[in-house]
Amino acid sequence: MTVPDQTSGQARPSSFAVKRWPLVMGSLFALAAVMSGAFGAHGLRGVVSDRGLEVFQTAVTYQMYHSIALILVALLSGSSLNGKLLTISAGFFTAGTLLFSGSLYLLVLTSMTWPGPVTPVGGLCLMVGWALLIAAGLRRPQQS
Repeated sequence: MTVPDQTSGQARPSSFAVKRWPLVMGSLFALAAVMSGAFGAHGLRGVVSDRGLEVFQTAVTYQMYHSIALILVALLSGSSLNGKLLTISAGFFTAGTLLFSGSLYLLVLTSMTWPGPVTPVGGLCLMVGWALLIAAGLRRPQQS
């Protein structure tokens, strides 16, 4: 596999090709988690209940954990691990973060109750993402 050289634009052999979308999604989720955490700490105190702040913090924490997981998957995509399993894992981490943290944010910030049953679906997606990452680690390395 070849990739363009950053300076010359000429093709060069790739020894470490990283999938970009999990890196970008992980970084976006991390940025949003930092912003949400700041909003929760400074903007929600006195506006929502203590339990609401606790739920909001859970959403932020899980969002940050899985942001880091997505970045890890992106970095591992340049290794000899099973790329298909890594890509599917990243998809489950992305869906799980949106569903789990997103539903918790909605529960705290709105009067909607329908997101409640979505939270465990998001949690299940996160668990599947970790199981797929384990499977990628246990599979025999791909041959070049």
